[in-house]
Amino acid sequence: MPKVSLDIPKELFDDIKLHVGDDKKFVSLADAIRTACRKMLDQLDSIDLRHGRRESS
Repeated sequence: MPKVSLDIPKELFDDIKLHVGDDKKFVSLADAIRTACRKMLDQLDSIDLRHGRRESS
């Protein structure tokens, strides 16, 4: 699996960390970021379908 390094504003990092850990939505920061990327890509696919830039599968 490729690794990615990025800079992120502290406010965004702190907000994400509120949702990471035992008994929270995400088990790790990496899990939260992967989930956000998947959701964003799903949304972009949906937008592309509506605008005729993709065929439905």
